[in-house]
Amino acid sequence: MSDQGHAPTARSKPPPPGEEEASAILKLGEFEDVDTLTLSEASLVINALISKRRKDRKDRNDTEALNKTLDYLDAFARFKQKENVEAVERLLSAHKELTKYERAQIGSLCCDSADECKTLIPSLADKISDDDLQELLDDMAKLMN
Repeated sequence: MSDQGHAPTARSKPPPPGEEEASAILKLGEFEDVDTLTLSEASLVINALISKRRKDRKDRNDTEALNKTLDYLDAFARFKQKENVEAVERLLSAHKELTKYERAQIGSLCCDSADECKTLIPSLADKISDDDLQELLDDMAKLMN
């Protein structure tokens, strides 16, 4: 019997971990096209899940890691109301020139200026003008709690 003509059954080997880099050129490895959440979106999702579990009387024991995550999100999520989180997501998703990662970073960092934003997220440098970025940041600031 010959093995010729059969498709390979092995998966391609993923790049080694630790090769990811978020600098002027994004190298996100296996996370390249993964959906990302802002801290505010993550807070909404986790709180909704906990609320549902408590309502259904499931998993009433909160772990220390979960409590620390909630404390972190409470401290750093800039948008607390669901309507504002959704409005920010709409503003960010309108910028198709940006990667999902970049949009999530902008939505989490909530910088005051385009210059600050491009310093913290160097891959934005040639993707969006300072004026367009500043307009986005200003629109987001109006929604902050």
